[in-house]
Amino acid sequence: MEFVLPNLPYSSNALEPYIDTITMEIHHQRHHGTYLANLKAALEKYPDWASKEFEFILANIQQLPEDIRTAVRNNGGGHWNHSFFWPLMTPNSTKQPVGKLAEAIQKTFGGFEAFQEKFTQAALGRFGSGWAWLVWKDGQLVVGSTPNQDNPLMDISEFKGKPILGLDVWEHAYYLKYQNRRADYIKAWWNVVNWEQAEANFLAAQRA
Repeated sequence: MEFVLPNLPYSSNALEPYIDTITMEIHHQRHHGTYLANLKAALEKYPDWASKEFEFILANIQQLPEDIRTAVRNNGGGHWNHSFFWPLMTPNSTKQPVGKLAEAIQKTFGGFEAFQEKFTQAALGRFGSGWAWLVWKDGQLVVGSTPNQDNPLMDISEFKGKPILGLDVWEHAYYLKYQNRRADYIKAWWNVVNWEQAEANFLAAQRA
């Protein structure tokens, strides 16, 4: 993952009516763009760190110089999380998991509906801003959440693993359309999940 703002893999209006156009434009260009700019500004102070692989930086947040540690944690997390998030949505969702991931979800949770309920509860239960995740950890699928822009790759994260699926539950991800109705946003989001991408993430996590 490079320190550049990735293009959306679809038009900003492609996820209508589930996620509105204005939210997508602001979320991608302004919020993600700002995280990236702030991350680059922080790392410019330490070229040795700036030259390292991004995931190495995230996995070693506690080793960063103290004066940039919080900035990289927040903005680096914001950049990685959103870069991971955009391809996990599509206007052509299969609505159900596919391939080996579908099999693993069936084995671990007893079916897609049970998994969907558990993931939804993780997203609803995250107080304030944060993310819900499906990760691969110790040879199994696990659902959890992280606060703010933390992610499961970070050494300081309270929830660790190789991310398979992630959902942004910051208010800026849904407030223009759904106001305070996070549950409605989550319900709508299931209609645009890119299960082919999630399957690719799952296979990559197993190989890592």
